Amino acid sequence: MPLNSNARAVVDELMSKDLPAICESTAVEARRNASEATKNFRSRPDPAVKRRDWELPGGEGSIRGRLYFPPSGPSDGLLVYYHGGGWVLGELDSYDANCCRLALTTGLVVASIDYRLAPETPYPGAAEDCYAATAYLAGQRKELGIESPTPKLAVAGDSAGGNLATVVCLMAKDRGGPAITHQTMIYPVTDHDFDTPSYREFATDHVLTRADMIWFWDQYVPERSRRNEDYVAPLRRADLSGLPPALVVTAECDPLRDEGERYAARLAEAGVPTKLLRVNGLPHAFFGWPEKFPEESGQVIRLMGEEIARI
Repeated sequence: MPLNSNARAVVDELMSKDLPAICESTAVEARRNASEATKNFRSRPDPAVKRRDWELPGGEGSIRGRLYFPPSGPSDGLLVYYHGGGWVLGELDSYDANCCRLALTTGLVVASIDYRLAPETPYPGAAEDCYAATAYLAGQRKELGIESPTPKLAVAGDSAGGNLATVVCLMAKDRGGPAITHQTMIYPVTDHDFDTPSYREFATDHVLTRADMIWFWDQYVPERSRRNEDYVAPLRRADLSGLPPALVVTAECDPLRDEGERYAARLAEAGVPTKLLRVNGLPHAFFGWPEKFPEESGQVIRLMGEEIARI
């Protein structure tokens, strides 16, 4: 199935801007161009959700985070969100609207993590930042207004953030860290195989290109000898048992579709309760653009709320 008519129009709009390809840019140029290209794709944050920036411990020094408090009152848990952008792009402001929607839908306090970006900070910097911030927040129940004696601790992210979400779960398991109760991965990066059927079919002209993903990997993990490590390529981990229940969302017209769905299958094979949703007719990045894809991004957020509520 090709891109649906709305998605085709969005992709055509992006291509009409005639900006340099990510893979032909420096990281600084890519960040500037991505922000310019998608500035009209973002929804405004909901004013009913109180927001507060907070300094958090990272892997090496402090990093920024942003907290979102549901207006419904005391929460029974925390959802930690890691933004996408190939470990190179992305920042807190671009995810404001979706984090507000997550707080409203789940009733959880949401924390968005401003982890250090590559290539300035290569692997495992982003992963260590996300784990350190999550472990710290898990111990701040009183300060976050979480009153439940058995609070939920969910993690979620899209694209590279989906990678970081499941990597944080692996780290927590390996290191005896916080008890994570649910993980959501939206079109996650799980491997560095650039020759899957979805990579071949959607190599160009579908927002994220094969060449861009190769470039992102070169920025984040320049040491190719490390690319098979569990904390960067979780699909290659031998044992995925004992991880928290998972929701995996993929986009049909996305180079990352196959590795995301393969990871969902591997989790299920390892005995992890796993739900997979493929959103047909859409490209990579649709979740981060609620102004352009309100129905589909809303569907994902509602499903996240339902799955987390089952815990």
